[in-house]
Amino acid sequence: MDRRRVVITGLGAVTPVGLSAGESWQAVKDGVCGIAPITQFDSTGMKVHLAAEVKGFDPANYMTRPEAKHMGRFTQFAVACAKEALADAAFAPAQADLDRCGVIISSGIGGLSITENEHDRGKEKGWDRVSPFYIPMGICNMAAGQVAILSGFKGMCSCPVTACAGGTNAVGDAFHYIRDGYADAMLCGGTEASVTPLAIGGFTSMKALTQAEDPARASIPFDGERSGFVLGEGAGMLLLEELGHALARNARIYAEVVGYGATCDAYHMTAPQPDGSGGAKAMALALADGGAAPEDVDYINAHGTSTHLNDAGETAAVKTVFGSHAYKLAMSSTKSMTGHMLGAAGAVEAIFTALSLYDGFLPATIHYRTPDPACDLDVVPNQGRSAEIRYAMSNSLGFGGHNGSLLLKKWEA
Repeated sequence: MDRRRVVITGLGAVTPVGLSAGESWQAVKDGVCGIAPITQFDSTGMKVHLAAEVKGFDPANYMTRPEAKHMGRFTQFAVACAKEALADAAFAPAQADLDRCGVIISSGIGGLSITENEHDRGKEKGWDRVSPFYIPMGICNMAAGQVAILSGFKGMCSCPVTACAGGTNAVGDAFHYIRDGYADAMLCGGTEASVTPLAIGGFTSMKALTQAEDPARASIPFDGERSGFVLGEGAGMLLLEELGHALARNARIYAEVVGYGATCDAYHMTAPQPDGSGGAKAMALALADGGAAPEDVDYINAHGTSTHLNDAGETAAVKTVFGSHAYKLAMSSTKSMTGHMLGAAGAVEAIFTALSLYDGFLPATIHYRTPDPACDLDVVPNQGRSAEIRYAMSNSLGFGGHNGSLLLKKWEA
């Protein structure tokens, strides 16, 4: 089967630093930090008080009140981003074969806040009194389902639930689906809204979250003083199209998706392999899939969570794959600004990677202060910079050992 070329023509995002893809990217270029004290619940008495929340999101700007009432926050984010991506691409569903358009949207946790609220209601009023909308609002795949209803896309509709790698798996799977001839266009990405007492408590108990009180020293990837990640929320959506389909309607092209690799450590529930070999294999697969050499890559948007194991392991993995070229490329973590959006992280970071290519700009790892010998690559410390970038990679590494890497290329006709 011939491999078809796949391009990115539409972007949508709701993040802790902006309510659109453009606003979020400008904030990233400016080095804006989206981490602040938790406002969605009272964290008094808990060890963690910071999160990267989406600020000022009003579902009424994207949907009717009845629609919003029957969607979880994570689904509302996804619908808002899908609308933005379609509008950004000037994509008219009426002009497409909707049977050849699909949706793949990841969520790691789905409607956790709905589960918490309905559990309280059931204990108080009886289990038969929980909302009849609890299940269809809370299940992880409902964001994908609602976006399909919105867009009318009737092709494959799926939801990878692969923890922190989910957004990357969604984009990569959609890329392969188009490339191999099964679809002409796919809305793909990830969404998450799990800044809740149970999620914060659970991640705290497993010692994954930082307990830092200063937002400027909380999410500090690759820094020697890093102490855990900051939980974030939000969504990212990309419209991918087969190249001919995009050119036929004179679409703007942000970047080309050329490679994707996915592996599993098969090692531990939460910890990555210390040598980063699983992540290294995913990166190597993405390079091979895209027909690129390690020396071709100019920038990596790292998974970069600000945990000791991840950042050191990911750095080791990059050195394994790229050899001496690892010290010539740039590798930054935008989680220093957005926190860790779990199932949405890979999608939002794929958007930032595409825009890095489109604008010729390397986003910074902000609040970097203390070097770590185990993380000794160019992490673009504190200040982003302009650069000529031809190939860029985006990495995601998730609980369960899931590894995903996307390889994007600057659009060249």
